[in-house]
Amino acid sequence: MRNQLVKSAEYNQVLDMMYLAKDGSISKRRINVLQVGEVSFRAFCFLRGSKRTFTIDNVLALVPVVHEERMVI
Repeated sequence: MRNQLVKSAEYNQVLDMMYLAKDGSISKRRINVLQVGEVSFRAFCFLRGSKRTFTIDNVLALVPVVHEERMVI
């Protein structure tokens, strides 16, 4: 999972992410990864409209957003 985050940051790729929050809820977020650390990463979250910090272990799935899909949303 960490490798995919690093590559998406290098190529400035937008991702759809399924994320498990601390309270146990699952959310779907569209993110743009800014910085990747050992256990967490910083990303711009389009859902919240701000930069957020996420724990890598809580990421359930990552899917790249192709350019055509990005134009629709």
